[in-house]
Amino acid sequence: MEMHASRHIAADRAAVWAALNDAETLQACIPGCEELTGSPEAGFSAVVKQKVGPVKATFKGDVTLYDVVPETSYTISGEGKGGVAGFAKGAAKVHLADHPDGGTELTYDVDAKVGGKLAQLGSRLVDSFATKMADQFFERLQTRLEGASGPAA
Repeated sequence: MEMHASRHIAADRAAVWAALNDAETLQACIPGCEELTGSPEAGFSAVVKQKVGPVKATFKGDVTLYDVVPETSYTISGEGKGGVAGFAKGAAKVHLADHPDGGTELTYDVDAKVGGKLAQLGSRLVDSFATKMADQFFERLQTRLEGASGPAA
């Protein structure tokens, strides 16, 4: 499964970068995240509860960051296991740039794989769920950042 998207956030790159590297902010923005610990340098561990179609699961996973260019980009790689529900693993390249109208343009490219019962649900349902999760995450991140800095004029 692949996803590609971008989002204009009315906050400067330093603020967006800081939020993308802050465990408390990430936990608040990840749908279903019950726990998130760690740091950008050491990696993060998370516990996330989700329902994908008829399959409910608690995923436990680890995420690492590499190819880090401060306030510009990184690649995030992770794997989560949901017991009998299966697993999800993948990577995302995240890039920040100054937006011509002010604020920050955040773009991401995701390549992910699922296995177990999740894979049996079919790619359309899984792709739709993944897109919804990404949209919710970035919407929450954007609301948090723009609420703190105020929307761009």
